[in-house]
Amino acid sequence: MLIWFLPIFLLFLMIGLPVFFGLLAAPGIILWLNGQERDITLLYRNVYNGMDSFPLMAIPFFMLAGELMNKGGITLRLVEFSQALMGHLRGGLAHVNILSSMLFAGLSGSAVADTSALGSMLIPAMEKQGYTRRFAAAITAASSVIGPIIPPSGIMIIYAYVMGESVAALFLAGIVPGVMVGLGLMIMVKFMADRYDFPAASRKYTWGERGQASLKAFFPLLTPVIIMGGILGGIFTPTEAAAVAVAYALVIGLFVLRTIRPSEIAGVLNRAGVTSAVVLLLVGAAMAFKTVVSLSHAPEMMASFVLSLTENPLILLFLINLLLFVVGMFLDAGPAIIILGPILGPIFTSMGVDPIHFAIIMSVNLTVGLATPPMGLVLFVAASVSRERVDTISKAILPFLAVEIAVIFLITYIPALSMAIPRYTGFAD
Repeated sequence: MLIWFLPIFLLFLMIGLPVFFGLLAAPGIILWLNGQERDITLLYRNVYNGMDSFPLMAIPFFMLAGELMNKGGITLRLVEFSQALMGHLRGGLAHVNILSSMLFAGLSGSAVADTSALGSMLIPAMEKQGYTRRFAAAITAASSVIGPIIPPSGIMIIYAYVMGESVAALFLAGIVPGVMVGLGLMIMVKFMADRYDFPAASRKYTWGERGQASLKAFFPLLTPVIIMGGILGGIFTPTEAAAVAVAYALVIGLFVLRTIRPSEIAGVLNRAGVTSAVVLLLVGAAMAFKTVVSLSHAPEMMASFVLSLTENPLILLFLINLLLFVVGMFLDAGPAIIILGPILGPIFTSMGVDPIHFAIIMSVNLTVGLATPPMGLVLFVAASVSRERVDTISKAILPFLAVEIAVIFLITYIPALSMAIPRYTGFAD
C-alpha cells in the first residue's frame, strides 16, 4: 500500500498544490492510513535534517552573490561586453542574450535569476528593435537554462549532496554541455536571422572599444575564475567558495565599482533569503519524501521494471531521457533529482555508466525542463517579465528546445563531451 504515495503526489501536482506541501502530504497520508505513526514523525523530522547540511550552504551563498552582482550593475556590464563582441551580427541582440546568459551562469548558477535579471533588460530592448515580444521572451527563457549547467550550479550541488559525488567533478563536467547549449542556440538564431531578416543590434565595435568593454567586465568575469580556481586548487570547499564569491561581490560593489550603497544591502539580503528559503524547504521536503521512497522499496521495484524492458544501456538511456524530460515538465529540478537520483543512479552505475556522466545527463535534462511547457518555471518568470502569455512563449520556444534536446542526446551518447575535462584534471576516472 505504501507505494500509493507516488500517484497521490502526482495528483496533488495536477490540482495545483505547491510542490513543498505535496512532497509531505502524499507520503504522510499513506503512512497514516497504514498505521505507521512513528514513520510520520521520522518524515517530518527529516525536513530539517535534509536542510541541515554544510554542502547545501553553498546554495544560499551563491544566490546572495548573484543578487549582489545584479544590484551592483554587473549584469549591465556583462550585456555591454556581449554586445561589443556580437551586437553587429544579424540577430545581434538575440546573440547578446545568449552570450550574456553564458557569462551570467558563471556568477549565479540560477536559471530564474538569469531570466529575471537579463529579461528585464533585454526583452524591452529587443522589442524596440523589432523583435516580437514572444520571441524575445522565448530566447531569454531558452538561454537561461544554461545557468544551472555552467558552474557554479545549485542543481549539481544538490545532486552531489544526495548521491555522494564530487562537486568539483560535476562542475567541470558541466562546462562543455553548457557551452554546447549556448553555441547550439546561436546557430539556431543565425538560421532564423537569415530567414526572417533580424536586425543587427549595433555597429561593429572597434578593437579599442571592445577592450574598454572587456575592462569594464573584468571584475565580474573574474568571479568564476576565483570560484573554480579555489575549488580545483584545493584552497577551499564549494561552500567556502560560495562565501568567497559573496565577499568578492560585496567588495566589488561597495568599494571598487561603487555601484551598491550600504542602505541597499538589507534589501539584497531579504531577496536572497526568501529565494534561498524556497529552495532549501524544497530540498528538505524532498529528502523527507526520499525516506518514504526507501521504505516503500520503490527503487528496487523501479530497477526491476527498467531492467525487464531491456538490458541494453543505450536503449535504457534513451528511455530514461524521455522519462526525465516528462518529469521536468511538471517538477522542479532540485526535488526531481533528490527523488529520482537514488532510484535511477544505481541502475545505470551497475550497467557501467560513469556516475558523473549520468549525473550530467540527469542535471542537464531536468534543467532544460525548467523551460519546457506546460509547467516550466522560467516560462512563468519570462511571462511575468515580458507581460506575454505563457502559451505564446511556449510556441515560440519550440525551435530552441529542439536544439537543447539534441545537446542532451549528444552528451548522453558521447560521454567524452562531458567527461573529458574531469578526467584530464584528475577529478574522474
